[in-house]
Amino acid sequence: MFFILSKTIDFLLMPLIWVLLLLFLALFMNSLRWKRYSLLAAIVLLLVFSNPFLANEAFRAWEVSAVPVQNTNHHHVAVILTGVTSYREDISDRIHTSKGADRFLHPLQLYRLGKIDKFLISGGTSSILSEHVPEAEQIEKILLMAGVPERDILTEGNSRNTHENAVNTAKALARHPEWQQVLLVTSAFHMRRSVACFRKAGVDVDAFSTDFYSNERRYTPDESIIPSINAFDNWHLLVHEVSGFVIYKMLGYC
Repeated sequence: MFFILSKTIDFLLMPLIWVLLLLFLALFMNSLRWKRYSLLAAIVLLLVFSNPFLANEAFRAWEVSAVPVQNTNHHHVAVILTGVTSYREDISDRIHTSKGADRFLHPLQLYRLGKIDKFLISGGTSSILSEHVPEAEQIEKILLMAGVPERDILTEGNSRNTHENAVNTAKALARHPEWQQVLLVTSAFHMRRSVACFRKAGVDVDAFSTDFYSNERRYTPDESIIPSINAFDNWHLLVHEVSGFVIYKMLGYC
């Protein structure tokens, strides 16, 4: 139920939905005064949420900073949170990844450098209506193809959100008390909520942020003035994450 509710809330938190709702009100309201207010509010939201500079500043403030690879200490296991693959029934003979593939590529680099010994991949499927291959298993296949021995990979494919990631990973780690140093790997925008959830579940982790949406500040027209559809997408992601963090706090998940 919570999973379905979270998907519904995510849809309602889309800035584009807010703009469309205001335009709808401006079109159908009887009051000329409120028509103007709704139209003005829609224009303001369009300008704010399509501005790449403001979106970048928001992510710079929220994302957890990167730890240089050379400054990363040795860890017994890297916990990788999924959410970066998709399953295609019509093209099922390969693994399909998205932007966040850094979540498994960067810890693979650490593994090759001898900075981590094992992988623990946590994540099931985000599909509500159909059964897909758990994302943890998909990432496991990629690591196996990259030459990582099967003995160094542990998967947990039941989790459907960050809270379940933390709880189920804690259970898996309890079966391996020798793994004392745990490195948590996820996207930089997702790290605040993830670390809080894992520590709430009793797992002391070090953060290793990947998949950054923020960039260095640039003041060129295309980076600061010209509207961007990507900025709209990024704001949706950030609003979703901040809202999720607040809701998790209220529920006692983190």
